[in-house]
Amino acid sequence: MEQTLQSILDQAIPLTQAMGIRVERYTGRELTILAPLANNFNHLGTAFGGSLYIAAVLSSWGLLYLRLREAGVEGNIVIRRGGVEYLRPVSGDIVATGTMPPDAEFHDFLDTYARTGRAKMVIHAEVAGDGGPAVRFEGTFALVK
Repeated sequence: MEQTLQSILDQAIPLTQAMGIRVERYTGRELTILAPLANNFNHLGTAFGGSLYIAAVLSSWGLLYLRLREAGVEGNIVIRRGGVEYLRPVSGDIVATGTMPPDAEFHDFLDTYARTGRAKMVIHAEVAGDGGPAVRFEGTFALVK
């Protein structure tokens, strides 16, 4: 599954290649991606805020993509809204992890999509930092036919 997602990111979103984004780990509940600091630094030598945001979005989007494929559900995933809170600088590689909501929410999401052809879900992600989360992200993703 991770290889499939990596190929999609590389082919469909060219920016991921410039950022050096790599799918690291998928557990079914979480997706972790990595982006090397060497490709994503700012004038202070820490991770660029835009790169942190993109990594958080992609860890969430990719997680939903994989869960939908496992469920045999086809559709287009788009981000409707994204909010980010920057808590501390990231001085190393960017490690972003998206986390699925409880299974009941995912099943409600699938039921709504089956009935109406569209549904939305909130997914949270964090970017790891020294001493705790460096970034918290909340994204509302829509699935449409």
